[in-house]
Amino acid sequence: MPWPNNSLTPDDLPGIPDAELAQLPVELLAILQRETEEALKRAKASKTRLDAALTVRYATRAAEERQARGKDTGTVRFDDGDFTVVADLPKRVDWDQDRLGEIVERIRGSGDDPAQYVDVVIKVPERKYAAWPDNIRAVFEPARTVRTGALKVELLPQGGAA
Repeated sequence: MPWPNNSLTPDDLPGIPDAELAQLPVELLAILQRETEEALKRAKASKTRLDAALTVRYATRAAEERQARGKDTGTVRFDDGDFTVVADLPKRVDWDQDRLGEIVERIRGSGDDPAQYVDVVIKVPERKYAAWPDNIRAVFEPARTVRTGALKVELLPQGGAA
């Protein structure tokens, strides 16, 4: 059954109370559900394309800015016209659980407390790792892998204009 042209659309939903929406005919709810899912898929696809375009445009410049600051990951800011580009490349560190387990056992076997160096779940917080002396870090290094996350780019107008 076709619905009138003035029927509800997914754009109308945020302004309607849940209890009122719940009273709509099931056929209309089904249509709104389908249209909302389709809109969400289109929005996700649009965001994916836009994020890819921002990466193409700014990844090299962001990498150069991070290199100039002597860092491999993290947030850098630079200008593009009237906008400040905020490019964040998060650090992701993975630890080889088997190797960590062996290291923990060696530490325990030498009479030290492994909890001074690692969490009980055999994860190594990056802050602890960074604070360790070189000789301790060298023991753990074979179990450590550093990878980066996805680049996130935010465009902010300068001078407070929205």
